[in-house]
Amino acid sequence: MFSGLKQRAPPPVPPPKVTLNARAPYPREDIDSDMSSVDFRNYRVQFPVTPDNHPLSLSVEAINPLVSAKIEEHYVSSSLFSGGFNSVTRAHLMDRITDSDPSGGAVAAKSTGCAVKGCDGKVMRNGRGEELLPCECEFKICHDCFDDAVKSGGMCPGCKEPYKATDVEEVARIDGEKKAVALRRLPAPPPKDDAATMDRRLSVVRSMKGAEFDHNRWLFETKGTYGYGNAIWPEDAAEIDQKGGGGGGDDGGGAEKAPPKDLASKAWRPLTRKLSIPAAVLSPYRLLILIRMVVLGFFLHWRIRHKNEDAIWLWGMSVICELWFAFSWLLDQLPKLSPVNRVTDLKVLKEKFESPSPTNPAGKSDLPGVDVFVSTADPAKEPPLVTANTILSILAADYPVEKLACYVSDDGGALLNFEAMAEAASFAAMWVPFCRKHGIEPRNPESYFGLKRDPFKDKVRPDFVRDRRRLKREYDEFKVRTNALPESIRRRSDAFHAREELKAARQQRQEALAAAAAVHADEEPLLEPIKIPKATWMADGTHWPGTWINPAPEHTRGDHAGIIQVMLKPSADEPIFGFGAGADDSISNHEDDGGAGAHAASTVLDLSDVDVRLPMLVYMSREKRPGYDHNKKAGAMNALVRASAVLSNGPFMLNLDCDHYIYNSQALREGMCFMMDRGGDRICYVQFPQRFEGIDPSDRYANHNTVFFDINMRALDGLQGPVYVGTGCLFRRMALYGFDPPRSKPISGGGCCGICFPGRRGTKQQDIETHALRMEEDEAMNMYSFPRKFGNSSFLIDSIAVAEFQGRPLADHPSVKNGRPPGALLIPRVPLDASTVAEAVSVVSSWYEDKTEWGASVGWIYGSVTEDVVTGYRMHNRGWRSIYCVTKRDAFRGTAPINLTDRLHQVLRWATGSVEIFFSRNNALLAGRKLKFLQRIAYLNVAIYPFTSIFLIVYCFLPALSLFSGQFIVQTLNVTFLVYLLAITICLVLLAVLEIKWSGIALEEWWRNEQFWLIGGTSAHLAAVVQGLLKVFAGIEISFTLTSKSAGDDEDDEFADLYIVKWSSLMIPPLTIIFLNVIAIAVGVSRTIYAVIPQWSKLLGGVFFSFWVLAHLYPFVKGLTGRRGRTPTIVYVWAGLLAITISLLWIAIKPPSSANSQIGGSFSFP
Repeated sequence: MFSGLKQRAPPPVPPPKVTLNARAPYPREDIDSDMSSVDFRNYRVQFPVTPDNHPLSLSVEAINPLVSAKIEEHYVSSSLFSGGFNSVTRAHLMDRITDSDPSGGAVAAKSTGCAVKGCDGKVMRNGRGEELLPCECEFKICHDCFDDAVKSGGMCPGCKEPYKATDVEEVARIDGEKKAVALRRLPAPPPKDDAATMDRRLSVVRSMKGAEFDHNRWLFETKGTYGYGNAIWPEDAAEIDQKGGGGGGDDGGGAEKAPPKDLASKAWRPLTRKLSIPAAVLSPYRLLILIRMVVLGFFLHWRIRHKNEDAIWLWGMSVICELWFAFSWLLDQLPKLSPVNRVTDLKVLKEKFESPSPTNPAGKSDLPGVDVFVSTADPAKEPPLVTANTILSILAADYPVEKLACYVSDDGGALLNFEAMAEAASFAAMWVPFCRKHGIEPRNPESYFGLKRDPFKDKVRPDFVRDRRRLKREYDEFKVRTNALPESIRRRSDAFHAREELKAARQQRQEALAAAAAVHADEEPLLEPIKIPKATWMADGTHWPGTWINPAPEHTRGDHAGIIQVMLKPSADEPIFGFGAGADDSISNHEDDGGAGAHAASTVLDLSDVDVRLPMLVYMSREKRPGYDHNKKAGAMNALVRASAVLSNGPFMLNLDCDHYIYNSQALREGMCFMMDRGGDRICYVQFPQRFEGIDPSDRYANHNTVFFDINMRALDGLQGPVYVGTGCLFRRMALYGFDPPRSKPISGGGCCGICFPGRRGTKQQDIETHALRMEEDEAMNMYSFPRKFGNSSFLIDSIAVAEFQGRPLADHPSVKNGRPPGALLIPRVPLDASTVAEAVSVVSSWYEDKTEWGASVGWIYGSVTEDVVTGYRMHNRGWRSIYCVTKRDAFRGTAPINLTDRLHQVLRWATGSVEIFFSRNNALLAGRKLKFLQRIAYLNVAIYPFTSIFLIVYCFLPALSLFSGQFIVQTLNVTFLVYLLAITICLVLLAVLEIKWSGIALEEWWRNEQFWLIGGTSAHLAAVVQGLLKVFAGIEISFTLTSKSAGDDEDDEFADLYIVKWSSLMIPPLTIIFLNVIAIAVGVSRTIYAVIPQWSKLLGGVFFSFWVLAHLYPFVKGLTGRRGRTPTIVYVWAGLLAITISLLWIAIKPPSSANSQIGGSFSFP
């Protein structure tokens, strides 16, 4: 039920009750009996009294359908929708969203409050809720101030001109006459049999109302085919004139169409190119891998045959560790055999999709839509200002405005995030046109205004300096307003709470007095204090439906209603240009055309030649209820997928973390080049590398992770594609829906190349399921099985085929299979209505995923803390391939934890997810035959690498044990051992040099990665193995805290977090290794010096490997010392405990001889 508008003046007219059954839900199969008591299929919606559905009097002519659609769209974009399980869906009309912006940010373009200084009353309105403006200058005034102005001379406080009408009823009558005249001047709607109506009916947005998408009928009615001549090209004007004018006379001279033009004369150009690594670098690299494999084989064979009889336990541990290291290196190295580089051609993309052509005379964009997802959960750890900057960079992206939509998922349901997004939407009205006007890069205001380079370089417009200065001031004010929101919300809530308490106390007193008077009591009754739940209040004086600051039932982080607010409605199809600086608001009003805020920006900037439209922006907080598993981030992402399918249904989706912003405004176009190129319909996602800001110059803890992003990911791109890493990824919606790629054939058998577990995937039932998920043209889609997979929303199910068709590449070449005709996406988007948003609220409810395959085979996969890797693995396992897109200018940038403790906890979460993958059915050993062999090896390495920590930590203790015992892992340091060691080391160094050569990373970055590999392997990876085993075998769930995105307390130091020492139990193993090796070196040197027969070879071997361990742990030591050498006390405590423990163990293992009373055994100190 929608609520939020006041009823019309008496006599009241009951609002009409409508049952949303225009699209009958598809039957859901296999519903359990315990869910039969709840009816999910039908729900009633009570529409409030709005200007387009309220009964009109007979004296007023019917409203034009175009006007009705605009009014409905404005109503939807100005309302906050909430609802959920066993509760009605309500639409609350927001007249203001934040205290600082009475207009509600970008929801309404103009203020709804009285413009008289010092008055906070509401503007006069008529019976329909429309504003009454008594003066032609459109100065907004409330009823009381209007009466005062009439009594004081009838002068308008705004323009100082006399009012034409001094009575409210007269003002309403004049306003009604103006609107009636405006309605008569509107152009009549096109006739139903017009060709434009046919085009709109055939729009990919409107076409899928039935159960199936008839491609043959679509192609027949649009006169299109696949391949060359995919549309009937009209004749040129000159040819028409030669045939007699083209008027279409009865003789048929001008009506005869010419044959399609020969397109072979124009060369077809691809959108992307694959650049192979030069053979001069790649061939030696592959040869060195082979040589090192051979050397490792001979070395391990020699080590096994030559035992150390004096210390067989030391030899056994070392050989086992070395065997595992060789196996682990092989898993990591084999997928690197075929690295590739790729480049895109944005000029060809613009030529194919945005240049005038016979099928696109106006040169409109024929690119598919993109829905961008931004996820946040806790405003305390993910500051709203950071999220707002990410939103602004998305809204300013260089992509067709009408094809772009941004969705913000607030999984905590905090009012702070909601109002921060409203502030961002308001500021976007100035920031986005400024970026378009001057070609700003990057389009994140915080990063742009914080650039250390010259901001005026390559800027030629004379007004750039003035515009930049004004925007900087506006942004500073925006930051102050955003940072003040927590205090503003608290004070507002306290004020409203105090008012409610006074109101309740007054009512209680009145009831008590009435009761006393009824019984003729003379004494004043005693009243008990009233306790009212302290709610969180919105700026318009209503309760926030999400999480309250002081939790209450149905208003906590795990128990609140679903919320959807369309903060920026879908933009108009045609460009809307702004006005010159200081233009009067009365010149024009773009509010109905998607240009909300254009006049506000024009008062600051000259936007006369700038498109001021803004992309669609939606705030969403999914419903959470006790007793439901909400599946953390993966559940939030799936809710975004469903809501976006209902509201905008972009065939491609880009997901970003709240701290990852668009650094390259053309990043979306770069990714679209791969999706729209030949064979792009088989690409499930395009993964961009992660780049980070705010990292210390030395990158102490390998935060940039360049070895992974520039070596491993490039190498995987030469196989079946890179793994999905959680952010900066452009998805194909159909791949996330669990469909097989086009032109794929079912393959029976499974396991490792069909040998292991041969019958796992060859059952008849599973083959039927795979066949039902295929979207090829010659196969009918089993629409009646969709509710069991996708849920019972008919809106969502109808959108599936639309998204599949929109995501196809252009059929402009014979080799392009499964393409779409040019110009198929030129039809404007259908405006939003209340029923659509109500359906979006329904699909984000807590119950919607019950008895469906969301999280199992559809959407983000549940059951792992690293849902990103599992989701990408499932797509590759179905036969899809992915692409790694490295742009010349970084596509996205974000922040990473530079504090040691935060970094270790981040690595712990990743490693724990890998352990879960290893013990689940997502293990690559159980993959199907569609997963390529080397890709399978890569995914197997992802699941196995944490177990290397067990052998690594043992190997790091071996040098200390060797020095303590006076033995070594080999009998003697003979020439054979040294030659093998030298050969392995030289191969490793040469491989590193060649990897640096073809990847472009620096030697220091490679060394930092090696150091943190050992730090993480001896700390976080070991803890991950323990926690993963506890979860798999003992059922103990693991909870992780979000990585903080905020900076340190020292605002003057950019790297203050680097020096903060926060103790964690993860630091115990590496700290123990450090002290043990230092003490062992001292003991070994002392024993050798004072020994009768010094064993220098064994000492050198142990000391060398101890220094190898300590060199890798050096960044860890620097992290513990903090700033200016302030080492925490806990470090000294652990050092003392270790020294005492080692001394006692040494005495217990090798006590002093009775014949020698000197302390220390066989040697004495001088």
